[in-house]
Amino acid sequence: MSYEVTLTSEAKHDLREIYRYIAVELQSELNANNQLNRLEENILKLDEMPERFRVCDREPWRSRNLRVMPVDNYLVFYIPDHRVKTVTVLRVMYGGRDIDSQLRNISR
Repeated sequence: MSYEVTLTSEAKHDLREIYRYIAVELQSELNANNQLNRLEENILKLDEMPERFRVCDREPWRSRNLRVMPVDNYLVFYIPDHRVKTVTVLRVMYGGRDIDSQLRNISR
């Protein structure tokens, strides 16, 4: 039961910004590459058993089945759709951010 994993433009932008921050601001290109590889590897693993991670505990996200996968210090927010066998990654954020505020900006 394999799902197709897709990323929204916001999620792609999040990944680019994570890379930029680590590579440029922290001046560690090697760490930026490694972090991006770990994030991408874990995101691609959502093609199998996407419901293994918890549902967000706040509305309206709970009723939309928004799930959160931790990867190191980051959180990957995604919605699995069983009808069409897809997983849509909506955002990738640093866990220390104001998550509620960031989730309010999701257009879905």
